[in-house]
Amino acid sequence: MSELPNESNDSNQSDDSTELATSQDSQYSAKPAENTPDAEPVQPTPPYNRGNANADKSARVKKALLAGLALIVLAVIAYGLYKSNQQSELEIITLQGQMQMQQTSIAAKVPGRIAQIMVTEGDTVTAGQQLVEMDSPEINAKINQARAGKQIAQSQLDKAENGARPQEIAQAKAAWQANKAASDLAKNTYQRVNRLYEEGLMARQKRDEAYAQYLATEDQTEAARLQYDLALEGARSEDKSAATAQVAQVDAQLDEALVAKEEANLKSPIAGIVDNVIVSAGEVIGQGVPLLTLVDTNDQWVVLNVTESYLNQFAIGQTFIGTIPALSSADKPYSKQFTVYATSTLSDFATWRPTNNDDGFDVRTFEVKARPSTPDTRIRSGMSVIVRINPTPINQNQE
Repeated sequence: MSELPNESNDSNQSDDSTELATSQDSQYSAKPAENTPDAEPVQPTPPYNRGNANADKSARVKKALLAGLALIVLAVIAYGLYKSNQQSELEIITLQGQMQMQQTSIAAKVPGRIAQIMVTEGDTVTAGQQLVEMDSPEINAKINQARAGKQIAQSQLDKAENGARPQEIAQAKAAWQANKAASDLAKNTYQRVNRLYEEGLMARQKRDEAYAQYLATEDQTEAARLQYDLALEGARSEDKSAATAQVAQVDAQLDEALVAKEEANLKSPIAGIVDNVIVSAGEVIGQGVPLLTLVDTNDQWVVLNVTESYLNQFAIGQTFIGTIPALSSADKPYSKQFTVYATSTLSDFATWRPTNNDDGFDVRTFEVKARPSTPDTRIRSGMSVIVRINPTPINQNQE
């Protein structure tokens, strides 16, 4: 019981010391406030709790791990979708070809001036239709010259075939008869002179002169008879053949000039469409110069460049489907069936060569030509054709 006052004293002393420290702190904290009248009152600092800080740090780590795991899962899914799309894209090979049509260039065979062009680009023409009219005075002059030569040659042939005229025949006959009468007179005279010579009443000289005169008149009579026979017979067969050949030669020259004039008026050799008109009316053109081009819409084909890895899908006689974008619409593609009719290898520039042995072997490129099942007049040269095929490596077809 005697210790109780001491304990109260100790407690009083501790309370006093506590109040003293508190008052000192109040004084220290109040001093700045006197210098700064606008300063805000100082908030008391909460006591530090170590257990709550550890719990917050653990929660943040867990969230980070979950976020990282989610990102990894998403990356794996995206990579799988990418590979899947890439694999699906590799399943279809797209080839681009080009439509072509048979083109015919119309050129002049003879020089001249273009008088008139009777067609325009895009016109449909038929075989034999006149396209261009030309004016060539040189051709007209050759035609006139050939016709005059033909008249001369024909006259010579007619003369050779018809023979001498009746008047010429009568004249030859009269000359023969006159010479025959003179020959008969010379013969009688020679006979009388010869009898007188044998009787010794006439000199031998006179007899010889009469005999020479008789022989001369006989020769003249024979020549006149031959002239009469020629007049009756007409020209020789050789002369007739020569005259006939001359007429044929002149006919050929005339035909050549007429053909040249016909060729000057150019006509279409095929049925098709006028693709391009190169010249204009009034121009002077030379021989062999192209004037316009025609395309045959019934002779169409597509050309594809295919590597030999896919050539097994384009064997001769095999069919495939091609789409023509130029004739397609947004909701309806224009597709046609084509049949392969020719394949040929391209030059070495179209060969892919490996850089080392591990890359494989050389791959050649082939040109494939295919015709549509039914031609379409709307198709034009140069239109693209899209062909989609499935990849089939070479080693899959080997047994």
